Amino acid sequence: MKRTMILVCAALVMAAAANAYDATNVPAVECHARGGLPNFLAKAQGDGEIRVGYLGGSITAQEGWRVKSLAWFKKNFPTAKFSEINAAIGGTGSDLGAFRVQHDVLDHKPDLLFVEFAVNDGGASPERIHQSMEGIVRQTWKADPNTDICFVYTLAQNQLAELDKGFFQRSASAMEILADHYAIPTIHMGVEVAKLTREGKVIFKGEEPKTKPPPDAPIVFSTDGVHPLIWSGHELYLQAIVRSMEPIRTASGKPAPHKFDAPLRADNWENAKMIPLRQDMLSGKWEKLDSTKGMGKNFGNRMGDVWKACEPGAALTFSFNGTYAALYDVMGPDSGIVGIKVDDNPEKNATRIDGYCVYPRIQKLDVGTVLAGQHRVAITLKPDVPDKRKILFEKNRDDFDKHPDKYKDNAWYASAIFLLGDLTGSGAK
Repeated sequence: MKRTMILVCAALVMAAAANAYDATNVPAVECHARGGLPNFLAKAQGDGEIRVGYLGGSITAQEGWRVKSLAWFKKNFPTAKFSEINAAIGGTGSDLGAFRVQHDVLDHKPDLLFVEFAVNDGGASPERIHQSMEGIVRQTWKADPNTDICFVYTLAQNQLAELDKGFFQRSASAMEILADHYAIPTIHMGVEVAKLTREGKVIFKGEEPKTKPPPDAPIVFSTDGVHPLIWSGHELYLQAIVRSMEPIRTASGKPAPHKFDAPLRADNWENAKMIPLRQDMLSGKWEKLDSTKGMGKNFGNRMGDVWKACEPGAALTFSFNGTYAALYDVMGPDSGIVGIKVDDNPEKNATRIDGYCVYPRIQKLDVGTVLAGQHRVAITLKPDVPDKRKILFEKNRDDFDKHPDKYKDNAWYASAIFLLGDLTGSGAK
C-alpha cells in the first residue's frame, strides 16, 4: 500500500510538471491585464520622452498596428513625447529575438516593449517558446526592471480553427503560461477577428477591393491569410489594443521595478549572446560589405558588419564552451550551400536559399544544441550549387526566369555568432 501511494504521488508530481508546460486548451480571451503597465502609464501622464519598442516579425514590420498604436498613444497622452523602436524582422521568431533583443531594443532604452511572435512561432515547441520568450523577458528586466512588457498575439489563417473552438493557438497558449509566471499583460489581437470571420463579417483571405466597399459588405482582412491589410486588418488589430488599454489601466498599480527571481525554466535564454564576426575567425576568400550601400547598408543597422564568403572553401571557425550556437546570416537569391561541422561529428549541409528567396532576408542558421562543454565549429561554403529554380515556390519561378543573373552567384553572408555559452577560440588552428 505504501509503495502504491509513493507511485501515485510520483505520477501526480510528474503530471503537474508536465502541466506546467502544457500549451493547449488555454481559453481565448482578448486581454489578460495581469499586472498591467504601471510604469509606462505613469510616465505617459507626464511630459517626458517615452520609447515604445516593437519586437516581432513581418506583421509588426508592416506600417500597420505598430504605426497605428504609436499614433494612438500620441493622441491619448498628448503631453508625453513618444518615439518608436522598430525591431521587427520578417520571417523570424522569438528564437532569433532572444539573441537580438539587446542590440535592437534594449540598447535604445525602451519604456514599453511589445513582443509579437505568435504567428512565426507557430511551428515551434512550447518548450522552445518558453526558453526564448523567457530569455527576452529576463534580458529586458536585467537591463531595466522599470521597462513594462506586453505580449501581443497575431493570427494566421491556419490558426483560426483553434480560436473557433474557443482556445488560443498553441504558440500563444505557450506564451500565456510565461505571461502568468511574470504577470505580463497580453492582448490577442486576433480573437475579435476570428469572431467576425465566423459571423461572415470578415473575409480572412480574399482580394483587396479596388474601390471602397459598401458599409455592410464583409471586410477583407488579408490577401495572403497572414498579413493584414493596412486599412482593414490592421485597424481591427489596433482596436483590440484600444479596448485592452482600459482593463490594463485598471489593473496597473503603483510604478515599481519588476521582480523576476525564479525562472519558469532553468534553461531559459536570458544569457543569449550576439558576437560580431572577426577577421581572425575567417579563412579563404571573404569580403566585408560596404556599410554605405547595398546589403551592407540595408542590413547593417540590424546585423552590424556583414561578411560575404565569396568562393567555395571560405570558412568560419570558432570554439565555444556552452550548449548552443547559431549564425546571424542572410538567405537570398545568390546564396549557396554551407557545410556545418561540430567537433568530430559528420558534416551537415544547409542550403541558404528557400522558396521565398526572390530577395535577401535576415535569418538564423542553427549549428545545433549540444551537450554542455567545449565545442569546435567550422562552417564552410560548398562548391555544390543548388537547383535554385526548383527550390523557389512555383509563383516565384518567373522571377528566376526574368532575372537569372540575380541567382547565378554561389555565396554565403553572415555577421555574428549567437551563443548560449562563451566564445573560447577562433580560427582554424
